Amino acid sequence: TRSAPVDWCRAAAKSGAARAILVNAGNANAFTGKAGMEAVRRSAAAAAEALKCKPQQVFIASTGVIGVPLDWTKIAAAVPALARDLSALAWDKAAAAIMTTDTFPKTATRTARIGNATVRLNGIAKGSGMIAPDMATLLAFVVTDANLPAKVLKALLARATEQSFNCATVDGDTSTSDTLLLCATGQAKHPRIGAPGDKRLDEFRVVLNELTRDLALQVVRDGEGAEKLVSIAVTGAANAAAGKRIALSIANSPLVKTAIAGADANWGRIVMAVGKSGEKADRDKLKVAIGGVTIALNRDRHRRGRRRRQGQGHGVDLRPDPRLYQYQWRLSQLIPPRTASPRSKPGG
Repeated sequence: TRSAPVDWCRAAAKSGAARAILVNAGNANAFTGKAGMEAVRRSAAAAAEALKCKPQQVFIASTGVIGVPLDWTKIAAAVPALARDLSALAWDKAAAAIMTTDTFPKTATRTARIGNATVRLNGIAKGSGMIAPDMATLLAFVVTDANLPAKVLKALLARATEQSFNCATVDGDTSTSDTLLLCATGQAKHPRIGAPGDKRLDEFRVVLNELTRDLALQVVRDGEGAEKLVSIAVTGAANAAAGKRIALSIANSPLVKTAIAGADANWGRIVMAVGKSGEKADRDKLKVAIGGVTIALNRDRHRRGRRRRQGQGHGVDLRPDPRLYQYQWRLSQLIPPRTASPRSKPGG
């Protein structure tokens, strides 16, 4: 059920070259058949003409209502003015323009060193509903002035995505329009990098992971109807993939969600979600703690956990103990969505 823009981008990405990203909000151009792909071609052609590049170098993204034909003529008519008004400082405007049910624009920026050069990474994203791996009904675009080849960017982004957007869930539903692009302008002057494992990319790799996680968390904070933000860390699982499945089983459990929403430290629901994941978990070594207080240990309710009610205030965390299977929670009260703002804003 991929949308026409997603199919276009997957084909265009094979060339490893991009000159523009053209985004529309309000219409997902998904489940629109041949007319949908024709709308993509026409939109890309209009942008290519304005920017003097090939249509295949224009990446297209759409978000909004599914199943409604996209009137590409409106996009084509707007392209000339968009091209004239391009600005290195318009990140906030771009982030706001792609919003649908979002309540605030999502932006992030970081800098990193490659050799002796300082490079910048700027990112914007949108998303509020249909948020779940892989990835969500979200659009995210990250741009850097680093001089990195497409194969390196692809490898770095795959790892960053797995640790950020693909670890985010609001409603457990994926979308037709998921798009995440990482583009490099090549303007920075630094030593040539030919492989993603190059040691000189160590700082860049960390910073890219931070930036994508920042954007992903902003999307989760802005989830439709969301009032609380929960992070789940699993230790002691058989492997990383098993740990992720256990965490997602907990995160997507309606019963766990209602317990969190009601500030009810119902640890039995957490144990239930661990079990239904299908992964190995030793019940005799299972430990659950909320708010730093152990409430279940070794198949039994822990007496200390009865001293205070959990779930209020800053909420749920579990301190690492590699000897046990553990399920770490962090629950923090959200800023009301309409007064929330991103932690950082991209520069030029």
